[in-house]
Amino acid sequence: MQLNMFKAKIHRATVSHAELHYEGSIAIDGNLLDAAGIREYEQIHAWDIDNGERFVTYALRAEEGSGIISVNGSAARSVQVGDLIIIAAFAQIDEKELAQFQPTCVYVDEKNRITHTNRSIPKQMAAA
Repeated sequence: MQLNMFKAKIHRATVSHAELHYEGSIAIDGNLLDAAGIREYEQIHAWDIDNGERFVTYALRAEEGSGIISVNGSAARSVQVGDLIIIAAFAQIDEKELAQFQPTCVYVDEKNRITHTNRSIPKQMAAA
């Protein structure tokens, strides 16, 4: 059986550009793509933390170290420059591979520089 599993994310990236009249996609600093293991042209999901918008597009590689997170084409209507977004990718994983599988989580600062990475998401605890 193949399962559609969370593969990687870039967490709380800041939208640096929104280019309506550019070919679609999200241009992402190449350092972030490499750290997350997201490939250029790979399908990605984007979730805007500020307004709740969600959309699916594909990744384009932006210049390494540029901090660029440019939401392009029609998706540019879903964000504002300065919004925080989560960029996520998923993969088909064979059930036999699940025991060794771990996602890659990349965390960034307000300039989209990597602060740290993690191979799991912290367990959510009940509120006191």
